[in-house]
Amino acid sequence: MQTKQRGITLIGFIIVMAVVGFFAYLAMRLVPVYVEYYNVVSAMKGVAAEPGVANMEPNRVRDLLDRRFNIGYVESVKREHIKITRDSSGYRLNVKYEVRGPLFYNLDFVASFDRTVDLTRGGGG
Repeated sequence: MQTKQRGITLIGFIIVMAVVGFFAYLAMRLVPVYVEYYNVVSAMKGVAAEPGVANMEPNRVRDLLDRRFNIGYVESVKREHIKITRDSSGYRLNVKYEVRGPLFYNLDFVASFDRTVDLTRGGGG
């Protein structure tokens, strides 16, 4: 009586592990960038929720945002990436930046982020 063997061959197992390893490596490179972006969005929402933020000077708002970035370990956003423009209901806070990181030998990834929050007289964003 002949039994049918089941399972994966060694070559098949190596190929599966290579694919899993590739995506794990990709995740290790990209996840920190998106975690940092989440911290940027959280800091922006926190500044928008500050009482009286719509009446503050733009430099004061930048300082509040810088402090929150320091607490959240945000290193990719520099002061020149932060734009504060006057609006009829207060200010608009815009953070636009790019993160470039190595992937493989001469292959890099670029992630672009652009987020705007309204700093209104009513508070919140």
